[in-house]
Amino acid sequence: MSREVFTAVVNPAAGAGAAAGRITRLARALREGGAAVTVTYSRGLGHATELAAEAAARGHAVLAAGGDGLAGAVAAGLAGTDAELAVIPAGRGNDLARAVPLPDDPAAAAAALRTLPSRAVDVAEADGRVVVGSVYAGIDAAANDFANRRRLPRRPFAYQLAALAVTVTWRPVGYTLTVDGETVRLSGHTVVVANAPWYGGGLRVAPDALLDDGQLDLVTVGALSRRKLVPVLAALRRGAHLGLPGIATRRVRQITIAADRPLPVYADGEPLGRGPVTVRVRPAALRLIGVPEPAASY
Repeated sequence: MSREVFTAVVNPAAGAGAAAGRITRLARALREGGAAVTVTYSRGLGHATELAAEAAARGHAVLAAGGDGLAGAVAAGLAGTDAELAVIPAGRGNDLARAVPLPDDPAAAAAALRTLPSRAVDVAEADGRVVVGSVYAGIDAAANDFANRRRLPRRPFAYQLAALAVTVTWRPVGYTLTVDGETVRLSGHTVVVANAPWYGGGLRVAPDALLDDGQLDLVTVGALSRRKLVPVLAALRRGAHLGLPGIATRRVRQITIAADRPLPVYADGEPLGRGPVTVRVRPAALRLIGVPEPAASY
């Protein structure tokens, strides 16, 4: 296998401008290896989707250079086509890139991009938006909202700082979940619907999630006291929270999340609204370069 033509869709603001430098080095290495590369810069998520769809129509493999929000936007332009996507981590969270890592060295990454196989993976769809990572409504989304509004440093630790700040005044939410047609009521701190294992800048919220199993992993955190909630947040980084009291998980195909008060809802690190939200799986909707084989080895 050898891919010859690429389009890079770049978020120029990602990583405080680091995305542009990274894609420049990678594009140079690809060209030195004989590939053709077109570099485009997005003006926003909608524009990134348009750029990706145009590249797919030309038969190009597409590189998403930015964070998880950009990856989801690019995936939206490619879902349902035969175009292949590779994720170039250059944002704050880079959680999808953890599931499909590329070498840091530009020459090695270029070689991998030209030769690694692609596989069909699932995406989630949340009220019409394509999501490659996770949708979440609760203390984590509130922390994401806090980090964005306070303009905290665009680094993974910003999520943890924001979570600590939000925890001080947070109170449990009354959720009504419609899970594959079954109504479930929950008092808790968050509901996460995950397509990939990581979210929040390296928190392994759904360690058993697979990109290609035709399902989504639902993870809920019950109404734990603040004293018991803090260790759960710490365990998330290691993916060691699933056995702790108050944590529940199951696999689903569709879920509607409603709450007893307005809550921010986030998807791939980007605001989605204030709920309710319906999330469903779209199996094998996207071709992703570098998915480990077999998928169960994540």
